[in-house]
Amino acid sequence: MKRTSRNQFSPLIAMPDLPRRQFVQGLAAGGLLMGLGPMIKPAWAQRVETSMGAAAVLEGTEFDLTVAETPVNFTGSPRMATTINGSIPGPTLRWREGDTVTIRVTNRLAVDTSIHWHGILLPFQMDGVPGVSFKGIPPGETFTYRFKVGQTGTYWYHSHSALQEQTGMYGAIIIDSASSRSTQADRDYVVQLSDWTDEDPMRVLTKLKIQSDYYNYNQPTAVDFFKDVSRDGLKSALSKRKMWNEMRMSPTDLADISAATYTYLMNGSTPAANWTGIFKPGEKVRLRLINSGTMTFFDVRIPGLKMTVVQSDGQDIEPVTVDEIRIGVAETYDVIVTPGDDTYTIFAQSMDRTGFARGTLATREGLSAAVPELEKAEWLTMGDMMGAMGGGMAGMNHGGMAGGGMAMDHSQHTLPGMVMGNSLSKPSTTARHAKTEYGASTDMRVDMARTNLDDPGHGLRDNGRRVLTYADVHTIGGPIDARGPGREVELHLTGNMERYTWSLDGLEFGQSTPVHFKHGERVRVILHNDTMMAHPMHLHGMWSELESDGGGFQARKHTIIVQPAQRISFLVSADALGRWAWHCHLLLHMDAGMFREVVVS
Repeated sequence: MKRTSRNQFSPLIAMPDLPRRQFVQGLAAGGLLMGLGPMIKPAWAQRVETSMGAAAVLEGTEFDLTVAETPVNFTGSPRMATTINGSIPGPTLRWREGDTVTIRVTNRLAVDTSIHWHGILLPFQMDGVPGVSFKGIPPGETFTYRFKVGQTGTYWYHSHSALQEQTGMYGAIIIDSASSRSTQADRDYVVQLSDWTDEDPMRVLTKLKIQSDYYNYNQPTAVDFFKDVSRDGLKSALSKRKMWNEMRMSPTDLADISAATYTYLMNGSTPAANWTGIFKPGEKVRLRLINSGTMTFFDVRIPGLKMTVVQSDGQDIEPVTVDEIRIGVAETYDVIVTPGDDTYTIFAQSMDRTGFARGTLATREGLSAAVPELEKAEWLTMGDMMGAMGGGMAGMNHGGMAGGGMAMDHSQHTLPGMVMGNSLSKPSTTARHAKTEYGASTDMRVDMARTNLDDPGHGLRDNGRRVLTYADVHTIGGPIDARGPGREVELHLTGNMERYTWSLDGLEFGQSTPVHFKHGERVRVILHNDTMMAHPMHLHGMWSELESDGGGFQARKHTIIVQPAQRISFLVSADALGRWAWHCHLLLHMDAGMFREVVVS
């Protein structure tokens, strides 16, 4: 029986009939199926002397990559995956700054494919986005990517065709400086996080279109309501429930997809398979954290070890030591840890707290450390949608309501700073607002968005650990361009959760026109999140230079998370001629319409 709404039932789609723990832990030997020849073997079975993660490492200037279907089994049910050179993840590509690399990609699929080099600055024809920068790679054909490498750091690559990224098509990129290998450590490991589903990704999207909370089993219950009544009184409890119902939303809408269908992977290994990195006590170990998930934010920590963050999105930053990092989809962080004579768990729990990926740092193979229990999911609060009301998130009380909601008595159901439904009225603030269209694809708007960068996000506030925030990230070297902006461009991140439509300025991609930048200009871009979801926004081809709350330079990034009810600004130097993609990196949000083309001319 499938729920067609939060209070009705219908037999339209059968609910997943699979043990939840199977998705949390997976198989101890899960991965690509064995016995298929020497070219097809699990990534975790490939031992490489360079210690660069779990996939094979390819170095030099000439590379040959083959995209094909390969049988896999992560959960006990064989499925077909989309692989690169027969492994998940695909090979780690190690380049050197200043070299010209040639990458021949051969398509052995029955459909078109592509590879996008995420965060890499290159000619737009080499960017790998079908319909924007090239036609794609037809079945049986080979496309040759060739470009000069002009940067250093940790990046990654993935398909930009259909939903192939969800079926296994991704890998890591390491770029060394021209003068030396950029390790700063005795050991160097890629830690590539991802999410896997046995379902056809298009079937997943169809289910969300029919019922947006299909994979959300953590719904408010009658027990929670009576807890609210007992603590806050009947009037307050009814008021809060009425407000959520009027928004057609739930305080547990933390993620679109959960461990109800996802198995979370670290370097292609399920939690039960336990990917392991080896070290000697006292060695400095560099971990290159890459979130290659399609829909999952991961909260990463290593109990017993501090992490010193030295790089964000491939760019060196002023070192900052933390206990935990929330890594959004498509982001990368490089951290240095110094293990003692012990064994440690790398623990990456999903933001909705339904599952986790994990690996081990140990002095030899076969060891493991205690795996933390999944923490209780913290519900969204009205504060998450009130933006700058009450001084922003940092100054608000996030406790009190069952599941972590606010214990505030809202007698008015249309909050100041928030416009519900399909209102066409203009925002009441005098901040820099572009003309914004709203329609059936938009179910709410936040007028008074917050601008603070020191909020780690819901589920991480006041948890007793030092959690990295954007306010902690300071790129070394300052901005790449000393000029101020010549003009501003503002886009609102919009959506309708009930319909499962996502858009920019209320317009899905097929209804929108390109954003135009003049070659050489300096532009301030403002992203204003009118939704309850955090969106990792990725602009291809150019750096996004995040501004601080006060308007100064903060960090250079290729992917920027915009939290619910948050307003983010960054500067762009339009130095890359051509057609570029600009989209939310939650794969299904992009596919559902949160995508624009940028033309630099």
